[in-house]
Amino acid sequence: MDIQEYFARISYRGRYDKPDLATLTDIFQHHIRAVPFENLSIHCGESIELDLEATYNKIVRKKRGGWCMENNHLLSWVLKTLGYDVTLLGSKVYVPEYDAYADEIDHLLLKVVLDDKSYIVDGGFGMVYQIWQPLELISGIDQPQTPGVFRFLEESGVWYLEKVKRKQWVPNQSVSASHNVEKEVCRRVYLFTLQPRDIEEFRARNAHLQTAPDSLFVTKSMCSLQTPDGVRALVGWKLTEIKYNYKDNMDLVEIRILADEEMEKTLKEKFNVTLDKKFVPINTSRLSLF
Repeated sequence: MDIQEYFARISYRGRYDKPDLATLTDIFQHHIRAVPFENLSIHCGESIELDLEATYNKIVRKKRGGWCMENNHLLSWVLKTLGYDVTLLGSKVYVPEYDAYADEIDHLLLKVVLDDKSYIVDGGFGMVYQIWQPLELISGIDQPQTPGVFRFLEESGVWYLEKVKRKQWVPNQSVSASHNVEKEVCRRVYLFTLQPRDIEEFRARNAHLQTAPDSLFVTKSMCSLQTPDGVRALVGWKLTEIKYNYKDNMDLVEIRILADEEMEKTLKEKFNVTLDKKFVPINTSRLSLF
C-alpha cells in the first residue's frame, strides 16, 4: 500500500495522522466520488480478481473502478494502514423484483470501530443506494444523508439496512422505463450479521457473479459514480444523472440513451474511466437498479 499514491488517486489532501470519524468520512467521500462502482471488466473480456495487489493496480494505477469485493477490500487495506479497527462483513442484497434477499452472501462491507462505537463503511454499492457517510451501527434510528434517510433494524442478531426514498422528477419521461420511477417510499438494501469474514470466503461468489448467465452483473453492464450533489450511472446504453433534493424533497432524474460511438467518450468524461479492451454494453435484465 502506497498511501500517497492512493490519496493522489482520490484527490485527498487532508490530514490522516489521527484515525477519527471526521478523517474517515472525508477519505470515504473522496473515494466514492473518484472510484466508480462498475463491472465493466466482465464486458471487456477481463476477469475480476480478489488479490489485493491486482485490485490496487486496477483501481489506483489504472484509475478504474470495481464492485464491492474490490472497492471495500481496497478500502479495508487503506483504513488498516491508517490505524483503523476494520472488520470484513458479508451481506445478502435485497432484490425487489423477487421481494427476497439473496440466498447466499453476495456483498462485502466493512465494520469500523471508533471510540467504542461501531460504524458500517460501504464504498461498493453504487447507484442511489450508496451511503455518503459511515453509518453508526444502531437499530431503529434514522440517519439522514444527502442521498436520503438510511436506518438499520436489528432482529435476533441480523441487521437490516433500508433507505427512505424521495420522489423523483423525470423531465424526459419518454426514455424512462416505468419500473425506474418507483412508487415505493422505503427500500430494503441488504441484511448482514456481525460475523467477521475473510476475503477467501468471497472467492466462489466473486467467480459466480461474473459468470452465471442469470447474474445481474452478466446481464447488465454498469458504471456509477457519486458526484458532489448526486450520482450518475451508465447502465447498458442508458446514462442517468440524478441531482439529490433538487426541489421540495424531490430528486431530479435526467436520462439519455447513448449511441455505441458515444460510449468511450462518456466513460472518460463522466466517470474518468479508460478501458484497455473493447467494451460491449448490455442490458437484458429487467431488474431495476434505481
